[in-house]
Amino acid sequence: MMGSSLLLAQFLCLLLFHSHSQPTHSSSNFSSSVQLCPRDQSLALLQFKNSFPMPSSPSTFPCYPPEKVLWKEGTDCCTWDGVTCNIKTGHVIGLDLGCSMLIGTLHSNSTLFSLHHLQKLNLSYNDFNRSVISSSFGQFLHLTHLDLNSSNFAGQVPPEISHLSRLVSLGLSSNSGELMLEPISFNKLAQNLTQLRELYLGGVNMSLVVPSSLMNLSSSLSSLQLWDCGLQGELPDNFFRRSNLQWLDLWSNEGLTGSFPQYNLSNALSHLDLSYTRISIHLEPDSISHLKSVEKLYLSGCNFVGSNLDLFGNLTQLIELGLKDNQFGGQIPFSLGKLKQLKYLHLGNNSFIGPIPDSLFKLTQLEWLDLSYNRLIGLIPFQISRLSSLTALLLSNNQLIGRIPSQISRLSGLIILDLSHNLLNGTTPSSLFSMPSLHFLLLNNNLLYGQISPFLCKSLQYINLSFNKLYGQIPPSVFKLEHLRLLRLSSNDKLTGNISSVICELKFLEILDLSNNGFSGFIPQCLGNFSDGLLVLHLGGNNLHGNIPSIYSEGNDLRYLNFNGNQLKGVIPPSIINCVNLEFLDLGNNMIDDTFPSFLETLPKLKVVILRSNKLHGSLKGPTVKDSFSKLQIFDLSNNSLSGPLPTEYFNNFKAMMSIDQDMDYMRTKNVSTTYVFSVQLAWKGSQTVFPKIQIALTTLDLSCNKFTGKIPESLRKLKSLKQLNLSHNSLIGCIQPSLGNLTDLESLDLSSNLLAGRIPQELVDLTFLQVLNLSYNQLEGLIPQGKQFNTFENGSYEGNLGLCGFPLQVKCNKGEGQQPPPSNFEKQGSMFEEGFGWKAVTMGYGCGFVFGISIGYVVFRARKAAWFVNMVEDIFTRRGDHLPG
Repeated sequence: MMGSSLLLAQFLCLLLFHSHSQPTHSSSNFSSSVQLCPRDQSLALLQFKNSFPMPSSPSTFPCYPPEKVLWKEGTDCCTWDGVTCNIKTGHVIGLDLGCSMLIGTLHSNSTLFSLHHLQKLNLSYNDFNRSVISSSFGQFLHLTHLDLNSSNFAGQVPPEISHLSRLVSLGLSSNSGELMLEPISFNKLAQNLTQLRELYLGGVNMSLVVPSSLMNLSSSLSSLQLWDCGLQGELPDNFFRRSNLQWLDLWSNEGLTGSFPQYNLSNALSHLDLSYTRISIHLEPDSISHLKSVEKLYLSGCNFVGSNLDLFGNLTQLIELGLKDNQFGGQIPFSLGKLKQLKYLHLGNNSFIGPIPDSLFKLTQLEWLDLSYNRLIGLIPFQISRLSSLTALLLSNNQLIGRIPSQISRLSGLIILDLSHNLLNGTTPSSLFSMPSLHFLLLNNNLLYGQISPFLCKSLQYINLSFNKLYGQIPPSVFKLEHLRLLRLSSNDKLTGNISSVICELKFLEILDLSNNGFSGFIPQCLGNFSDGLLVLHLGGNNLHGNIPSIYSEGNDLRYLNFNGNQLKGVIPPSIINCVNLEFLDLGNNMIDDTFPSFLETLPKLKVVILRSNKLHGSLKGPTVKDSFSKLQIFDLSNNSLSGPLPTEYFNNFKAMMSIDQDMDYMRTKNVSTTYVFSVQLAWKGSQTVFPKIQIALTTLDLSCNKFTGKIPESLRKLKSLKQLNLSHNSLIGCIQPSLGNLTDLESLDLSSNLLAGRIPQELVDLTFLQVLNLSYNQLEGLIPQGKQFNTFENGSYEGNLGLCGFPLQVKCNKGEGQQPPPSNFEKQGSMFEEGFGWKAVTMGYGCGFVFGISIGYVVFRARKAAWFVNMVEDIFTRRGDHLPG
């Protein structure tokens, strides 16, 4: 995907999995012009190829260039691409179909398994649709090389693989994540494959295999890849002393323990990756000095003993060094400047301080430098231009200041430039936009100002200049970047002008975010259907007017659509139903004049619907399709003119709001090449709040400021994961349902400005996460419940209810009025108690266009205990003269 779609993929893979590449293997191409291959083998090959349909697009393949298998019947199969024959007999002995666009199930009766003379077989980088690896592979008794890497196999690795006693190389890495190797099969493999020199099992589930059994593998083993295998337990230190071992990758086996030997390490070892294991590594002179043969060393997220990083400067043979995700502090060691052969250096996500050391600029062979996510300060040194071989420079998430040095543009081979999330200021050097090889230009979240220079670099694919102080118009040259996949110019405030329809010529665009600027004019109508690959369209927070693009083509892949905060009129286009992958829809704060778009219920993945502050009218009719809105987590129709009863039947379908999700991740585009974290602005606990990231566990239902009538439906009790419920400023009647006490995750409840009557249910006291309560301006009466969170609410929560009495109001209850009736059996069943606590305590206002001041005070502390408990503990500690722990 860089320059072409593949080049980008290659560099993304290098960025994320740099240490997990493996040697590739290809068979020799022997063919015979004298003797044709046997007819039965030719027929078997054709039948095998024809058992897989030809895909329409190669875009889903993790390799480039994928090649179609073009074999012509009636010709000598020994001349076919990927086929190798024995010169004397004509038998097919080699088959190389790696990255050949084979899609479908590989059955055990496939004609492939009739090719008994095969010695080398490569089926890597295809998609066998989670096929089980057939036991028939055990019939290839002459096989020396078997490569099934990255081909989407699943299930158990068959024990029959151990029958292949001549195997020299076996590759099963990077399959579906559902491939498992059980101890019995592994032990047979280790016992019988005595000639094995290369074994690639990365990503295979080996969690039941005892690490000590790895000692039984062939003594000839030179390359072993066991990354992310789920290995648990202690690995004997003698394993690192195997005399022939050259390549060892144990990355991301977080349960793997042991101690890296401090002496007698194999002199053959050249590639070592112990990242994200619990193997102890001693940073002592004796233990580091014996790594003299290691050229590629990856020790990210490791269990280090000691902190003398200067020792790495003695490993002058190093070509690649990865030390990210540790807790190293202090300044970056000057001794690293002695590693003159270094091409790859990753020190990201540590706690290094101080300026970027000049010693790094002696590493003139360096191709990849990552110092991101540290606490580096000062200027970006202009001497960085001495690193003339750099292809990637990543300095993001530090505290770097000053101007971007124009000398960076001298790095003619630079492909990735990431200076985001710093304090850089000044104008952006125009020369950066002319760098001939640049694919990634990431300058977002700085203090840069000025106009955007013309883009003269035709290779750019990812541009992020958001969250700066840029002004002016988008230069027309950006629309000529035909390979552009991401364009983010959001939150610059002063970018203006119209959005040209020429933008629709960017056919590869996946993410377009121009939000929170001053763009005006009409939204180009072509944006709805110009590219099936568009994932994110965010034009919110501008001055756009006219209608929403009316045509969304079938087969589009749109996930996030946000036009919030413009001046759009008209109706919501029904063609949005073609966006079957849509997860996020925000059309709020416009002037849309329409009824509720019930056709949205047909979108199976929809999680967020925000239509607040428009001119929606009419009633919400019930669902017409099964499981409508079943994934919905955020539903905001507030500040409209919707009428009729609350949509009870929709509530019954909100399955995602019925189960409490503890997932702390954020909503984002998934299973695509470009990740985009969803953002949203919500009325949250009475204040307008921007969520730059939306936690998956966030659920809210806001129907406030409409004309809904009738009672609060009993079906709301099912929505147990709700964090916020706002039904205020409607014309609801009846009582507050005691079953709302079932909403045990609720942090904010607003039923104010309705016509609700009766008592406040005692069951609400058990909402121990509740931080904000507003029941004001109803017709409630009786004693206000006491205890737990209710002890923290002030007058504003209850004012305007003349019949209420008790704390915190000054109105005292009459005799007999202060007694709560016992709950019914039904109410007892509906009441749940769960100690705990909400996310934040805040001071906020309520209502539609006006504010009630509700001062909440100190409601929570970091231990997540309920406010009533905090008050009690604080009182005890105060009396003792102690302080609460921080």
